[in-house]
Amino acid sequence: MAKILVIRFSALGDVAMTIPVVYSLAIQYPQHEIVIVSRPVLEPAFRMLPGNVSLFCADLKGIHKGISGLNRLFRQLKEMNFDYVADLHNVLRSQYLCFRFKLAGVPVAVIDKGKVGKRRLIRRYRKVFENQKNSFLRYSDVFGRLGFPFSLNFSSIYENRQKPPVQLQQITGEKGGMKWIGIAPFAKHKGKIYPLELEEQVVAHFSKDLRVKVFLFGGGKMEQGILDEWVVKYPSVVSMAGKIQMENELILISLLDVMLSMDSANMHLASLVNTPVISVWGATHLYAGFMGWNQSVENCVQVDLDCRPCSVFGNKKCFRGDYACLFKIKPETIIEKIQTILD
Repeated sequence: MAKILVIRFSALGDVAMTIPVVYSLAIQYPQHEIVIVSRPVLEPAFRMLPGNVSLFCADLKGIHKGISGLNRLFRQLKEMNFDYVADLHNVLRSQYLCFRFKLAGVPVAVIDKGKVGKRRLIRRYRKVFENQKNSFLRYSDVFGRLGFPFSLNFSSIYENRQKPPVQLQQITGEKGGMKWIGIAPFAKHKGKIYPLELEEQVVAHFSKDLRVKVFLFGGGKMEQGILDEWVVKYPSVVSMAGKIQMENELILISLLDVMLSMDSANMHLASLVNTPVISVWGATHLYAGFMGWNQSVENCVQVDLDCRPCSVFGNKKCFRGDYACLFKIKPETIIEKIQTILD
């Protein structure tokens, strides 16, 4: 039996993307033990993986902060006697840990992020518009280099349809024969966020449909404030912001008929529970390799512009200054795609 350490600290969406890969590895190598070192936010999802997978929670803002914290983290991990280390992050923190493990004689493999191809894809002039290898394949390649080749095979973290716990049902009510839509209008960077005044038109449209219930997802005080304003305008809509923990959020998302999301963590959370996603792409592009697991390209909403994509993560200023990639998307287009799935 081998013991494999998997490193991926952040971001939430990228950590979520490791789950189909680790699941596939675990079921095809049941004799091996797999330990993921990451932040604790997705612990409820990792808990649903096969029994040979466990999570080691890194406290990067507390006892594992800074170089002394990393040294403490390394000592804790080293005591677990790993045979292999798979670095799925390739940032300073993980590089330092890998350096220490290499000195200790432990075989290490590190993700190739494909930065050259991505730079060519997003540059302003002389773009090379080629579909890059997706993150799932990049993650699985790391294990292949350690001597553990496998095929990706994943549907959902849940084997069966989940029954909502009482505390969740008190907020959502009974589903019955209604169609449930989740709308997650936010993302970390401006280049990924569909203009809220246009997004609100989508919310308004479905709030009038008595056969449909809309749930809004977001985090943080500013986002929660915006969603609360929408709930006042559209009383049939329910905001989940600040009301439930990740475990119940995943259960609720699994019960949705469709999720509307930006190129954000919510797309990946929905993908973990096999919920179809209508995803909105602005400054970023699915060619960069961050499409949700098993999601359909037909459900991606985007406009073709010569300047797209201008960013891998959506964090760069718009070349044009007008974010046409987002403002040119009509609410009617999104409504039609959602309706197609509901029908």
